[in-house]
Amino acid sequence: MRGGQWALAQGAAVLCAGTAVWRLAERERGLRRARVVLAGVGALGGAGVPGWAGPSWRAVRERWRGVVRGRRAWLCLPVAAVLAVLGQSPLPLAAGALAVPLAGRRLRARGLRREREARSDAVVALCGAVAAELRAGRQPARALLFGLGATEALGPEEEAEVVAAARFGGDVAQALRSAARQDGADGLAGLAACWQVAVDGGAGLAAGLDRLEAALREHRDQRERLRAQLAGAWATVAVLAVLPAVGILLGTALGARPLYVLFHTPVGLGCLAVGTALETAGLWWAARIVRGGERV
Repeated sequence: MRGGQWALAQGAAVLCAGTAVWRLAERERGLRRARVVLAGVGALGGAGVPGWAGPSWRAVRERWRGVVRGRRAWLCLPVAAVLAVLGQSPLPLAAGALAVPLAGRRLRARGLRREREARSDAVVALCGAVAAELRAGRQPARALLFGLGATEALGPEEEAEVVAAARFGGDVAQALRSAARQDGADGLAGLAACWQVAVDGGAGLAAGLDRLEAALREHRDQRERLRAQLAGAWATVAVLAVLPAVGILLGTALGARPLYVLFHTPVGLGCLAVGTALETAGLWWAARIVRGGERV
């Protein structure tokens, strides 16, 4: 019993140390990226468009974010190594290797969803910023340039296209409609429509942007209310996911050696296979139900 507890404590210590080192490394990378981005903003902020860092710095930052997100999935391997040492079996290592692409896919999907929501919020802020600058007396093109620099609502290529159209008298509405094809940037289509109406018919652009901002904010608030209502369901899914691990920890604390039984006996291997299949199916079904509620 004491040997099993000591091995469990050693594994937990190794896992905690690895997690701490990884967090410190990621924090240092984040600080370096922030210094680079802020330095770029300071260098270009005096060029007439405050806060606009340019497409090149945006591309570098997005690439670093993608690298960091891609590496988080590899944390499955240290966890699997700890379980392999505790259970004295190579099965956890094989499971960890299989879990890396699955975890990476899940993390990428979550990152895309966050980017989509962040872009949607940035579009709302862009409408408000442009409307405020118009009321302050700026010309529409200058107000749009300021709003783009302050909110970062567009990707690097889309922003370059809109900035070129605004600065050199191009078709700003068409550039905004092209940028609206980004995931989460649907509100830019409304901004393009307001811009087109203001240019062709002389209607007030600020008033149209105010109404568009109010509609987009209402849509965002509705999404947040729905997410708050589904928080309890997601908590239930998380509890179902960690229950098997809690059972193994309790069994190890009681001296029952559950890892040895699961990895070294025929009955344990059968229970492990059946339990893994049922756990996977249950989590998939519960997550499917909750996501169906989110889509509705």
